[in-house]
Amino acid sequence: MQIEVYEMNPTESGVTITLTAVCDSFSSLLWDVQYYGCGNFEVYIAANPRNLDIFQTGRIVGRDDDKQHYGIIESVTLETDAENGDYLTVTGRFLMSLLSRRIIYPTLSFSTLTSYADMVRLAVYRNCMQSDNRLIPGLRHGNTSGDCWEQKSRLQVSYENLMEWIFKVCEMIGGTANIRLQETSAGSGIYTMMLNLSQGKDRSILQDENAHIMFSDSYCNLLTFVYSVDLSAQKNVAYVLGCGEGMERKRTVCYRGSEPAQLNRYEVYVDAKDVSDETQENGETVQIPDDDYLGLLMEKGAENLVPITEISESTIAADNRQYQYNKDYFVGDYVTVEHERFGLIQPKIQLVGMIESYDQNGRSLTPTFKGG
Repeated sequence: MQIEVYEMNPTESGVTITLTAVCDSFSSLLWDVQYYGCGNFEVYIAANPRNLDIFQTGRIVGRDDDKQHYGIIESVTLETDAENGDYLTVTGRFLMSLLSRRIIYPTLSFSTLTSYADMVRLAVYRNCMQSDNRLIPGLRHGNTSGDCWEQKSRLQVSYENLMEWIFKVCEMIGGTANIRLQETSAGSGIYTMMLNLSQGKDRSILQDENAHIMFSDSYCNLLTFVYSVDLSAQKNVAYVLGCGEGMERKRTVCYRGSEPAQLNRYEVYVDAKDVSDETQENGETVQIPDDDYLGLLMEKGAENLVPITEISESTIAADNRQYQYNKDYFVGDYVTVEHERFGLIQPKIQLVGMIESYDQNGRSLTPTFKGG
């Protein structure tokens, strides 16, 4: 496995991204892929003039065996030690972090039913592609896959961090967003950044469409296991109050499925005064119909519902012959986790993160599973 370093150079037409260096000798590498978050990386490498020249902030870091995730260097730390040697610690987040440099401005309003894919794509276009001053050079819309992105809703949002808002949408619908490099033409060495929207697959024992993936102590592919379930933060009914004053405020009640009752009911109040009942159409201010406005309030309420959280963190066999990471299963997939000795099974739980580590002891995989 080799580390690749790319340099970004703005041009009149956008940006050129060129491969400038390849490194295969480093002390350690952490590669943290997250499904509902940006993800990050850390490279620990011997310090010398050449490496200091290669690993510069703003450059892109990739791997020759992972063409889906690329990081942007945000921090470089040099430590000198006469006894233990000189080292660089290079850290950063994956390319989705570029969207954290923008907020959603002006207000983005979808008062009629719109797919989540169209919402996200329009938010990125208006805040990253439309204006010269706010442009992120080289950013393009890529592929969209997964039924979750075709779900439709009403939504109004303003002033939120763009990246954080996108991942909030992802967690609500079960999808993910990622920016990767794509070569403009084979062998050109010139790349563009593609924003892809996707959805993980169900590989649990509860389905038969895909091959089953099971991590279990009885299969010797589950090395360590930490499990917790927490309902203390649960919120399953939202009272949402929008614009207006006093008893005249527009309001609704939001919950998923059948309405929870008695001891199973966990309520939360959502102040949605920031959700306007007006929108702009062809440069004119028009009133949003009451049914459409209540749909906006329902969406705001859904963002504040918190399910029961079931989390397990494990160490799994990195070189297991049964299943290979990024070949048989991927971050975002639903799998089955079982600890036979304690009689504990999670028949369908989502792999939401994977820390891949390389050091002098070899390669290790530390997954995070989450259900809710």
